[in-house]
Amino acid sequence: MIYENDILYIEKEDSQIPWIKIFTKENYKELSDCPDFVQNMLFKFIVASELSLKEYYQPEKINIASFANYVPRVHFHVMARFKEDAFFPESMWGKQQRKIKNLNLPNFEGFIQTLNKKLTEI
Repeated sequence: MIYENDILYIEKEDSQIPWIKIFTKENYKELSDCPDFVQNMLFKFIVASELSLKEYYQPEKINIASFANYVPRVHFHVMARFKEDAFFPESMWGKQQRKIKNLNLPNFEGFIQTLNKKLTEI
């Protein structure tokens, strides 16, 4: 667990790229099922996550996704993408494009500090 409050929590996805998931604590099935204040908080957390990933990793692109087919509750994936990652330009659920062992990225702990700073400003 990277972050938690009374409404949301953030987890790290085990991946070659910096990838986090933002979940609602209450089990809402669809975004439209969330009360307005939860929708607003989700949006602010997604933007803070995007800004933190951009600042810390300087990726080629940020991907934001919400499928929730396997985990049928509201959550968002926020990923830093690089031209050199194994799947780029495909999605991380798409067809692997190349074999990559290590992207030599900065330590994830430093990203968590950057993210937590932005989250405290919300």
